[in-house]
Order: sequence, then structure tokens, then C-alpha cells
Amino acid sequence: MLLKKRYLLAIIPFFSFCSTEKPAITEKPIETIEKPKVIAQIDSLKFETEAHLKNIRQLTFGGNNAEAYWSFDNKQIIFQSDWSEINSQGCDQIFIMNADGSPLSSESQYQEISTGKGRTTCSYFHPNGKIVYSSTHAADANCPTAPVFEGGRYVWAIYNSFDIYIKDNPTAESELLIGGEGYDAEPTISPDGKYMIFTSTRSGDLDLWRYEFETKEIKQITFLPGYDGGAFFSHDSKKLVWRASRPNEEELPVYKDLLSKGLVEPKAMNLYTSDIDGNNVEQITELPGANWAPFFHPDNKRILFSSNHHTMDKGGRVFDIFMIDPNTKKLEQITNSGTFDAFPMFSHDGKYLVFASNRRVDRKPSRDTNVFIAEWVD
Repeated sequence: MLLKKRYLLAIIPFFSFCSTEKPAITEKPIETIEKPKVIAQIDSLKFETEAHLKNIRQLTFGGNNAEAYWSFDNKQIIFQSDWSEINSQGCDQIFIMNADGSPLSSESQYQEISTGKGRTTCSYFHPNGKIVYSSTHAADANCPTAPVFEGGRYVWAIYNSFDIYIKDNPTAESELLIGGEGYDAEPTISPDGKYMIFTSTRSGDLDLWRYEFETKEIKQITFLPGYDGGAFFSHDSKKLVWRASRPNEEELPVYKDLLSKGLVEPKAMNLYTSDIDGNNVEQITELPGANWAPFFHPDNKRILFSSNHHTMDKGGRVFDIFMIDPNTKKLEQITNSGTFDAFPMFSHDGKYLVFASNRRVDRKPSRDTNVFIAEWVD
């Protein structure tokens, strides 16, 4: 789900949202990092007014780590990272870790499950334990460059070499699931295991597509011009929520020109929901700035998301996690670190929230984005 991991002016950090043969070395266990383990620290990672969070625990300790998502048994987390202590390649690669911070069965704290080549993004567990993720490694083993500005505009790269891969388990070989011409990335899976939603340019635009695992049928879900991406299913597998840009008549030529160059400008996005077949589309937010990374609350009624709408008058440099009730439009701020908080995802039992943040115990400014877990207080 494509995003770039350093603060640049008032725009979101970039965390991509994210050879024809298998490399000889694929799944590499990582040595245990001599860093603090998962410790509550008497909520020293918690900021004032964060009433829904308690016992915040840090799981990674440097570099850029994000898009952390739970396994369906709530025991493991899959995430992407360029942290040099576990990834020397330079581009994001996909890793798993135990949610409680304990060593994996390999006795390592983190295990790389992508190929170690190309750029990866957007990994997700299937309820049956399989894993999907997006990667450019088949087109080029090298780390592709990530343009930051185009014509004075802050942009994300939409790599046509992104395809979606599936693994039977963390140590299995990666097999192509969704490929072909254009960008195919940002996959997530319905809790009932029937469908995968992903973003693709196969329509000529950045649209949502749904893949059915049993029949292998692909269905287009969105049709309006603009970037539709970062979609997730509700916990009952009946609804979708995603972020989208909707360029107006004046903005549309600029959007199309950038897309023709494999770029998109993520400055204005809002949230939408629909049924899983694409019917009954509803715009959930109408806020300035970038509103993205949505995820359903366990009650399937409220939605958590990241936004900088509240700091646009100060340049939009701060992103916090908010919660909205789509019916009443009541908005509640969940995080208040004064830095970058995003990518919220509830554990499947609804007890914990995993998210990415630049927060530190000592409150010092940091460009490191790490993975955190908190107990959820409703």
C-alpha cells in the first residue's frame, strides 16, 4: 500500500500502498537483535489523551517498518522493513515476527520471507496460513528507484513490475498469483478466506479488483477516475473500506499525465465503503489532506484511519489515527504523538491494535518508523 518513509514537507512518508527463476536464497532467518524486547514500560510510549490505548509495546527498533498485519490466530505479525539490521538490500522486504516479541521457531526474532530482491510491499495472511505479498523481483532483482518529486509535485511510484505472490507458509516458495501487464499490488484477504482485494492498473486507471480463491475469477470493483487503493474487508467479510482520490475536471489531466509516467500524487484522499461486490458505494470522510489506511473496528460499524487533516494549517506534517462512525460522522482522535501514526489494524479477537509510529519513549524527534502494539480500550 504505497508510501515513502521519510517526512517530506507536508506529505505522507512513502511505504509502497505498497528473474523468472526463484533466487537461490529466499527465506533467511535473522539473528536476534540486541534491542529492548516487548515491554509495556508503564505506558511510557503513550501520549496524553490516548484513552483507547494502554500498555503500548514496541516491536521494531530502527529504520522504517510498517504495514504490520496480524495472522488470523493473532500469534504473528507480517510487515515490511528496510531496517538495516535485518535487511541490507535497501528496499522494503517482507518479514514475520511473533506478536509477543518472542523468538520464532527458528530462534530468530525476525524472519525474511520475501526473496530479498526487488521491492516488496503489502503483505497479508490468509486464514489458512498462506501469505500474499507484492514484489518487483521477477522483473529486476535490483532495488528500483523511488522518485520523490515530479514537476514540483510530491509523488509515489506506481511500478508496473509489481505482481502479487502467494506462499503456502513462511518457508515455502513464492508462486505468482496475480501478474501480467501493469501494477498489481496492495492485496488484503477477507476473514472468511474467499476473496482477495487488490489495486491494479489493468483497467487503465488505479482501480480495486476482487479475486476469488476458489474460482480464480477477477472482478472490477471501482470505476471512477482516481487512485482507489489500500482496501480492507470488514470482520464479517461483507463490506470494503478504502482510500481514494477523486480529481476534479481541472485536476484530472494532471492525474492522468502522472499515471502515464507511473506516478501518482497522494495529496488529497478520502475514505469510501461499499459492499464486497462494489455496490452501495458511500463516501465516509470529506476532510482536507490525506485520509488513508482505514480499518474496520471489531464492531464493523466504526472505522480507524490515518489523517493529517487537523494539521493542514501547520503544513500537514503530523499524521494521527482517528476513528469515525460512518452513520453519524462523529470523529474521534485516537493517537496524539505529534509525529506520525498510521496503519492501524485490530487483532482478529479485537483485543489489540498494531500500528506504525515515529514515537519514542524519550519523546525526541525521529525519522524511524517502528511497529507498536497496544491493548485496545473501548
